[in-house]
Amino acid sequence: MGSARPRLAGLLVVPDGERRSPFDVMKEPGRRATWSRYRQHGDRVDLVDGFGDAAKWVEGVASAKVSAFAEQARVLSVGEMLDISEPRRTALLACAVAKARARVRDEFVVMLSKRMARHAKRAQEELANLEQRHKASTEQLLVVYKDVLKVFREHIVDEHAGQTGQGSLGDVLTVKRIREVVEDSGGFDAQLAEIEALAAYRGGNWTPLVERFFRPDRPTMFKLAQTLTFVPTSRDRSVLDALEHAIAHRHLTRELIPDTALAPRPSADGGDSSRPQVLDLSFASQQWRTTVHAKDQPGMLVRRHFEAMVFTYLVEELRCGDIAVVGAEDFGDWTTMLLPWDQVEPQIPQFCEQAGIPDSAEGFVENLRQQLTRIAEEVDAGYPDNADLTIDSVTGVPSLKQRCGSDRTASAEALEAELDRRLPVRGILEHLARAAHWTGWWHRLGPLSGADPKLKNPLARYVVTSFTYGSGLGAAQAARHIRTVSAHELAAIAKRHCSAKNLARAGADVVDAHLDLDLVQAWGDGSVAAVDGTMMDAAVDNLLAETSIRYGGYGGIAHHLVADTYVALFSRFVPCGVWEAVYLIDSLLQNQSTVQPEQIHADTQGQSFPVFGLAHLLGIDLLPRIRNFQDLTFHRPDPAVRYRHIDQLFSTDPRTAIDWDLLHRHWPDLMQVALSVKQGTVSSVTLLRRLNNRSRKNQIYQAFREVGRAVRTAVLLRYLSDPALREQIQRATNKAEAYNGFTKWLYFGNAGWLNSRDPELQDRAVKFLDLVAASVIFSTTIDMTKTLRQMAREGWTLHASDLAVLSPYRRENVLRFGDYTTDGLHIPPPAYNPALHATTEGTRAETTARR
Repeated sequence: MGSARPRLAGLLVVPDGERRSPFDVMKEPGRRATWSRYRQHGDRVDLVDGFGDAAKWVEGVASAKVSAFAEQARVLSVGEMLDISEPRRTALLACAVAKARARVRDEFVVMLSKRMARHAKRAQEELANLEQRHKASTEQLLVVYKDVLKVFREHIVDEHAGQTGQGSLGDVLTVKRIREVVEDSGGFDAQLAEIEALAAYRGGNWTPLVERFFRPDRPTMFKLAQTLTFVPTSRDRSVLDALEHAIAHRHLTRELIPDTALAPRPSADGGDSSRPQVLDLSFASQQWRTTVHAKDQPGMLVRRHFEAMVFTYLVEELRCGDIAVVGAEDFGDWTTMLLPWDQVEPQIPQFCEQAGIPDSAEGFVENLRQQLTRIAEEVDAGYPDNADLTIDSVTGVPSLKQRCGSDRTASAEALEAELDRRLPVRGILEHLARAAHWTGWWHRLGPLSGADPKLKNPLARYVVTSFTYGSGLGAAQAARHIRTVSAHELAAIAKRHCSAKNLARAGADVVDAHLDLDLVQAWGDGSVAAVDGTMMDAAVDNLLAETSIRYGGYGGIAHHLVADTYVALFSRFVPCGVWEAVYLIDSLLQNQSTVQPEQIHADTQGQSFPVFGLAHLLGIDLLPRIRNFQDLTFHRPDPAVRYRHIDQLFSTDPRTAIDWDLLHRHWPDLMQVALSVKQGTVSSVTLLRRLNNRSRKNQIYQAFREVGRAVRTAVLLRYLSDPALREQIQRATNKAEAYNGFTKWLYFGNAGWLNSRDPELQDRAVKFLDLVAASVIFSTTIDMTKTLRQMAREGWTLHASDLAVLSPYRRENVLRFGDYTTDGLHIPPPAYNPALHATTEGTRAETTARR
């Protein structure tokens, strides 16, 4: 670039030797046209790349502060950025660029993973189609082979009967007849081609078919591989060596390439490294190795199949964390995010005391062993009296007797009907406004820059905005029905005043106020919660939306942590294709309310070995409802231990017994990971995504797997032996599923941010929906309390068992449609009384639950 043209140095543009900010240069007359002309002449100025390595600008800065500054920069316009002092503006830009570059790297990996998964799926589908199409070919080949066998059999019979004088003449005639049979069926070449086509996919080998689907994406894949910087997280770099080999030969058009590296690396065992080294393809399956090796030329690889294989396993190792991307967050090297051991060691006693586990390796291992041993012995001793559990004496498969749910009593039905008749009918806006006045949740919202709100009547504005995006109407549709605000104003408030964090804090205020109501105590105390997801429609072609076989549609998953008090403690929007268990721990840690559940229930998607292990280390009692418990392995605390009644539940393979020595060796690693997750230096979502059963090299995963084996076996034994626990799990998961149905009913507009292609806006939409749902539930519960109190004055007897079966998910008293008036939203409603019984009104004053 010439001296008269501006160049980017760090965060400053330097035209003709003067140091000015990028904003000062860009607002000069004609500057935009000048930059456009540079692009046309190929001398492009890339603003993001011109910032250099933005990660260096934020080194040593707390991640939370970087995220906060990036969020501020994201919502500010260019004019507002110009009004900020240059040092602060530089800091905001540096944080925004650093977060954007990290996010883009993660999204690149997600797109790469989804693309390769799609290719593999299409290859498997094509194999099934080929098998169907080749069925006729197979039958034809069998007919030809049958005719050939007949010719040989007739020749042998003729020889034994002495009807041929010369064996050589008979052989010639036999060969002639065989040739006629084959030529009548298409000829030798055609028959051999059919046989080779069928043999290529024998044994269900779909790997040769991946290349045809990979081919259109090949240029983009290689460009992506050269743009991102991959590093191994262990000493094994075989996949990266194969990737480098594929990149080195990417420009070739010939069919075969050598299986030796062009630039040999020093061997780890100190061997001779002067000669080219044969690529280590042991990471690949036998099917892939058979496909990529040339059959007729040893030492050669089929290039196109080799490339498809390399990218398939690159994605596999990125998913399990054996390979990391430099500068990424979710796919970065999570081991570098852990707290140093010198910071972890002093905190172990206090951490273990809070989690309820011993603070030494010996104590931890022995405690876990004793827990599993004790539970197994108790279940074995109680098996004769367990009328629900049956273990097949031949197969050892356990089965549970189905229990009928208890029907509602006549008094409960009468109470429900009377409530339906008496409860007042209110619109969603009114419910939101009442909750906002009583709890003050609207104070949590405000300009993300930290400036004072510049809104007239902010409570009403935030209520209307929450309704707009929580109901799925969207700004344009809401402005058509609410004449006091414009679509532009609603969109600006939602983007610049409402972040995922402050929306979560606002919802937590409502959750805390809800817990103070007497009626809520009849439903639960918040010590039990359940996680569950429900599918929500989303825009096509975005990173979170997928086709879900489980839910039977296209979209994403709204993943909720629902307390036994009927309100959601935390929610987020996640892809359909992930195992929902990876978000369970993070939902608990992100919960900002005073409701801190001790027991967590889930369905089959809410559990895995690493999740069980991490939950145990954090003192969380994870008790899921596992659908296929009959097919799971029960792990013995010791290979030699045997049980009188339940021994058939456990595997007889000694390798499946818990490896206590492995746990003892890696106890410091377990503590380091658990404390890092607790303090937020590494996200539990990032961690659990990497700790999965595809990881072949990660010993920390193996340690978590052993803890998870012990904990899951104990949980399964408790589940099989305790009917009350099964009823509690069923009750909690039913509440979570009912909450899913209620929120989908509230999200009637279906035109909000869930249809965005920005994952952050999609997550914010779920937070808005949670805030609306919590406010409606809280306001409805207050109406229920007041109505029940009046009924008690009139002589109704309120039984605790009848109150326990009531639900605040009442749709009859919630108006979703009609005229959305905002005239009275700013008027505070009368103070409410949280007491349920009339006799306690004097002891509990009618005060608000505002915090």
